[in-house]
Amino acid sequence: MADRQGSWPAALPPPPGYLPPRNVPPPSPPFTAMPQRPTYREPHPVTAGPVLIGLSATTAWFVLFGSLGSSLTSYAWWTIGAALAAWAVAVLLALFGDRGVAVGVAVASGLALSIALLFVTLRWVATYDFPLW
Repeated sequence: MADRQGSWPAALPPPPGYLPPRNVPPPSPPFTAMPQRPTYREPHPVTAGPVLIGLSATTAWFVLFGSLGSSLTSYAWWTIGAALAAWAVAVLLALFGDRGVAVGVAVASGLALSIALLFVTLRWVATYDFPLW
């Protein structure tokens, strides 16, 4: 079968009566008497900027408090105290302040506490002696 080299012919117009006459207005949509559906928007959306600010401020907070510890035990206790304070600040920010910063604080404090308790767990497994007592 040979390929067609020229252009295809234009489509034929539809038969008479297929399209409505142009001077007739379109029908109204059903249920026009009902009110429009509401659109819900977040009044204070969380954006990336405040989250990054909360992450960076909390990271600095944990670096400062973690550097106060001279051993694993003191590092872990300083980190636990800093995490409790950071979570209290995150709750206050979520209720009364910027929720984006609260998310950043909560994420960074959870990560920092997880890292500290990972080191505690590794020492506990290696020595069979719980380092926090």
